[in-house]
Amino acid sequence: MKVYFCDPASPRQRPSNENTNGLLRQYFPKGTDLSIYSPAALARVENELHNRPRLVLGDATPEQLFTQMLTLTN
Repeated sequence: MKVYFCDPASPRQRPSNENTNGLLRQYFPKGTDLSIYSPAALARVENELHNRPRLVLGDATPEQLFTQMLTLTN
């Protein structure tokens, strides 16, 4: 597998990561201390993001595609 490392301070090289950071900022503003949240609260946010349809995924959710990939590999 080829591995690509982004240059430091180059967000344009990692758009998926930057998009996810933006989605997380809707729940947790920058600088938020995540230790004040319970594991259940963090899991709720995780579940909402994994079940959110994405245009780039053809309106599928990440969870749907992950499940589909697991089914294809077994």
